[in-house]
Amino acid sequence: MDRGTDRAGQGTVTEPAEPGRVPLAVVVVDRDGLVSHWSRGARRLFGVPKDEAIGRTALDLLPVSGALPEERDATPYAADDGLGPDLESSLDGGLSYPAAGRARLTAPGDHRVDVLWWAYPLVGPGPERLLVLAADAEGLRTQDGAVERIAPGFALHTDFPGAEDLTRRLPEILPSMSVGESARIVAQILELGYPILEFSQNDRVPVTPDWGVARRAERKARRERAARALAAGEPVPEELRDEGEDLEYAAVRERLEFLNEVSGRIGTSLDLSRTIVEVSRAVVPRFTDVAGTYLREQVVAGEEFADGVPDTTTLWHRVAVEHTDEPGRWDDVVPVGEAMPFPAHTPFFQCMTSGEPVLVPRISEEMGHAIAAQFEKRDIRPLITGRSMLVVPLKARNVVLGFMILLRHPERPVFNDMDRVTGAELAARAGLVLDNARMYTFQENVAETLQDSMLPHIPPRLSGCDIATRYLPGTQLGRVGGDWFDAVKLHGGRTAFVVGDVMGHGLDSAAKMGQLRTAVQTMAGLDLPPAQLLRKLDDLAQRLGDTYLATCLYAVYDPIASELRLANAGHIPPVLVRADGGRSDLLDLPTGAPIGVGGVPFEAVTVRVEPGDRLVMCTDGLVEVRGEDIGVGLATLCESAAHPAASMDDACDTIIRALNTLGGRKDDVALLMARLNGIEPDDVAAWRLALDPAEVARARAAVREQLHEWGLAKLAASAELLAGELVTNAVRHSHARPVELRLVRGDTLLCEVDDDEHELPTLIDAGPLDDSGRGLRVVSTLSREWGTSRTRTGKTVWFELTLPRR
Repeated sequence: MDRGTDRAGQGTVTEPAEPGRVPLAVVVVDRDGLVSHWSRGARRLFGVPKDEAIGRTALDLLPVSGALPEERDATPYAADDGLGPDLESSLDGGLSYPAAGRARLTAPGDHRVDVLWWAYPLVGPGPERLLVLAADAEGLRTQDGAVERIAPGFALHTDFPGAEDLTRRLPEILPSMSVGESARIVAQILELGYPILEFSQNDRVPVTPDWGVARRAERKARRERAARALAAGEPVPEELRDEGEDLEYAAVRERLEFLNEVSGRIGTSLDLSRTIVEVSRAVVPRFTDVAGTYLREQVVAGEEFADGVPDTTTLWHRVAVEHTDEPGRWDDVVPVGEAMPFPAHTPFFQCMTSGEPVLVPRISEEMGHAIAAQFEKRDIRPLITGRSMLVVPLKARNVVLGFMILLRHPERPVFNDMDRVTGAELAARAGLVLDNARMYTFQENVAETLQDSMLPHIPPRLSGCDIATRYLPGTQLGRVGGDWFDAVKLHGGRTAFVVGDVMGHGLDSAAKMGQLRTAVQTMAGLDLPPAQLLRKLDDLAQRLGDTYLATCLYAVYDPIASELRLANAGHIPPVLVRADGGRSDLLDLPTGAPIGVGGVPFEAVTVRVEPGDRLVMCTDGLVEVRGEDIGVGLATLCESAAHPAASMDDACDTIIRALNTLGGRKDDVALLMARLNGIEPDDVAAWRLALDPAEVARARAAVREQLHEWGLAKLAASAELLAGELVTNAVRHSHARPVELRLVRGDTLLCEVDDDEHELPTLIDAGPLDDSGRGLRVVSTLSREWGTSRTRTGKTVWFELTLPRR
């Protein structure tokens, strides 16, 4: 229970309160020094009703009569012998930074109230200038008479103008009080109807009152003399030795507690940008009023950099600026994101080259001018002149990553040697945290680069089909894995689709995946049939080692024949979505054994398809959830794949959302979807040519006439020339079977020539007197793309020409 006396004639008021909580007086002072808000707690503590307090001068309502006496000491003290002047200067607008203290206030009558108080300047467009919090110190004593450490918070329903805006800014005013913690406190004491103070051994406010009991005037004077000696680095006189030791011990303890608190607030994640903000906010306003953080360019980018001492050409990026000044005051002069070098004569250069803190008790006019000279067309002198400055290096493993510029308002005590030591320790801890975040960012960049290099960049359209893909890493800590997909262009307008999954995770699986994917691309380019390709891949995996185990699904789409030919090596089956009605089914394929098992045959299956059908191939990370039957995931895959979508990308996203792969997923996911558009029969023309040189002229004429019929007369000259060269070589080298010539109009103009010669032609440098070699040189020069491939009966030589724009 908390008791307060209503000194306005209302008698003794008893309020229910939870253990460890007492009423808190909340007073808001406007820019004219008049009270604009007077809480019920203020009425109880100071004995003045709200209607009498509003509009009155704050100094009249909060008169200071002196410091608190020692326990059981009734000696009177003079009015100027305590912490009162600090409160007076706060109320009178003399301070522009948070302040706190402990004082004795004289209330109406003979009552003398011992209070703890906090004063927080309010910056903004409103009339409110100062927030004052106060509490009866007697109510904060524990059973042994000591005063607990406390952290203030206040209720969200405080009813003065601008309270809602102030409530939102409460975490800025009291950084140790999170929004969630404040809401919890409010919920617990909502029935009391007034703000509170909560005991806490961990939460700290930006400034703290003198927590110990008050001192006699003589003892205070002795301590002040000892403090001056310690600050000046002089020996403490013998008669003051006890006082000096007490002060030194208290100061060391305070700094250790501060460092411990800072260590707990920084490094909560490995995100570099978040870590930068945490480091900057950890020191403002408790240790300093302004903190500017500068990092090397490579640190910001998460890159490695050469060893050695920085020089005047080293660029330093300003990554954060925290301060207690009014909003926007620093933004235009020292914007975050700016990069700049620092001249050799500056304290910043001295800090980053020596790796030691640099202390400037007060920035003189001359030094302010020298620093300001680095900022073109911006006068920084009003922001820094007269302030105390401490520059501390951010180091890790004896390498300077950056530095922090710490500035205190002229009203605050200057940085001293103990602050220098504290700042150095703070910077060392912050530097290690930043370096860990930098190294993690570097590793993340390497992993992403590796993954990007291993995953193919497939064009959205290939001959007779549209393609969309997705790759999702299993975890944020390991963005590379063994899942892959691919689409390989084959001759005859065909396309090979591949999806595979190397067992395991991480870089090792990714490396194995890269080897197997390259092998598949190579063998696909040789136009090996699906079952034979998997057989060769299995042999390769066994030669590479017994740890190479993978599943693989390989399919070849022929848009002219409208068919798929597929073979499976232990992979989950694909889904075929029919264009007529949107029915989707898992294709029934012989499963086969995973790649690397060895000694197991693979079988191929041919499936008829129609234009508009969609093929969906994926890895098991998309459909498999631990503890659940994979059949549930496959059923969901079929259902979501059949869902209508405006585009291929939308269709992929629908599948991803349906299977909830963005949350709780532990395995990598590779997804490939192909819409099988086919090629119309009217877009294909073919001829059989006898093994007669006279057929070359016929082939040229046929090509010319067909292109005119298709409206491609612009390509006729080039196409008939190149087709004539290929037919000439085929007629010359064929043995018995007639030569076949085929034109295909798709995304490009494809020309193919088949013969029964198994030896593939190669591009050579042909001289002016050579009898061969010039034909392929012409084809290579004039075509968009060309190539050769073996077939079961011989070979195919082909070229493509780009269609003219319509």
